[in-house]
This record gives sequence, structure tokens and C-alpha cells, in this order.
Amino acid sequence: MVLNPKGGCGKTTLATNLASYFSTRGRKVALADFDPQGSSGDWLAQRPADRAPIYQVALDEAKEKLLIPLGMDHIVMDAPAATHGKELKRHVKKAQTLLIPVLPSPIDIRAAARFIEELLLVGRVARAETRIAVVANRVKEQTLIYQALQRFLASLDIPFIATLRDSQNYIRAAQRGIGIFEMPPTAVAVDLEQWQPLLRWLDNDRGTPARKH
Repeated sequence: MVLNPKGGCGKTTLATNLASYFSTRGRKVALADFDPQGSSGDWLAQRPADRAPIYQVALDEAKEKLLIPLGMDHIVMDAPAATHGKELKRHVKKAQTLLIPVLPSPIDIRAAARFIEELLLVGRVARAETRIAVVANRVKEQTLIYQALQRFLASLDIPFIATLRDSQNYIRAAQRGIGIFEMPPTAVAVDLEQWQPLLRWLDNDRGTPARKH
């Protein structure tokens, strides 16, 4: 599950590109869109028929039950913004892994600090039953605010596993209903390299501990 209550932090970009990655590896993957805006669902509707299939997870009216197609290897979930309290606990129960994208801005850093403090108290996370990691998103590296974000993420009690640059490739891919993993490698070489630490972490069956020790 890609989760952060702050709107506009890139949850949908991360979720759709994860789904794209798994699909291009021959794995059966489904995408669940909890966000009322339905951005992940819109992306999926644009997906060309000749691309590796990504299935859509149906949600019941109360969004308490996932109607998952049979035989899936991965379920990628795009969580809604403004998720706190009981709703946060309900969403965490659905996930084995949580990814938190954080943007390099003072507002986003402060919001992320408050959210992570709340998240670490949720039962499954506090008991280390759910893997959790942070991704720096839409980064312009040689900037003071990115340096501040790096210091903040490095100080957390959870893994900081990847830095993804602010790239037009994500926009180009989204417009076509694909991910960067389905674009010409020479055009996205830098972006693909930045994803490698995150992909290794996700593909590691034993995984990284949910909390640092």
C-alpha cells in the first residue's frame, strides 16, 4: 500500500509504476484505488490492450472488503489522502507492506513527521507485522530543501530506501497508461536506476525489518 495523508505527494505515481513493474516481470498484479479521485483507476482505463495486463480490484460500498481477482501475485493499493485514526488502522490491516512517499518541501516534511509518528503507534506496525519504508519523491537533488529532506528521512525509525527525481518521464508514462518500466530504456535509464533499491527491498522475501534496530 502506498500511503501518506498529504495530497499531491505522488502516491498514484508510485502505485501505478509499481503495478507496471510487476506486470512486466510476468507477475499477475491487481491495482486497488481507494482514493475518491480515482486517479489510479483512470490510469488503468488508459492502459493499452497490448500491454501486460493489470487487473482492477473491486471495492464494496463501504470499502471494507477487497474483491480480488483469483491468482494474483501482487496487490498494489493506492490509499486516499487525509487518512488518520480509525481509517488509518483499517487501511494498515489490508497491507503487508507500506510505502510512504515524501516530497522535499517544509510543509510535506512536517506533515510526514506527524503522520509517521501516528503510524508507528498502529498495532500491526508497532508489532513489526507490517513492513514499512519511506521514499523521497519528486526530488531535485542539489537543493537545500532536498538536503533537509535527506536529514529528516535519515533520522526516522524506519528505512529510507529510495530517492526518485522530479522527471517528466512519469507524466509521459501516466498519459499513456503505462509505467516507466515500459518506456524505451535509454529514455528512462536514470529513473530505472533510482528504482533499484526500492525494487530490491520489495523483492526480498525476508525483507527489511519494519523498524530500524
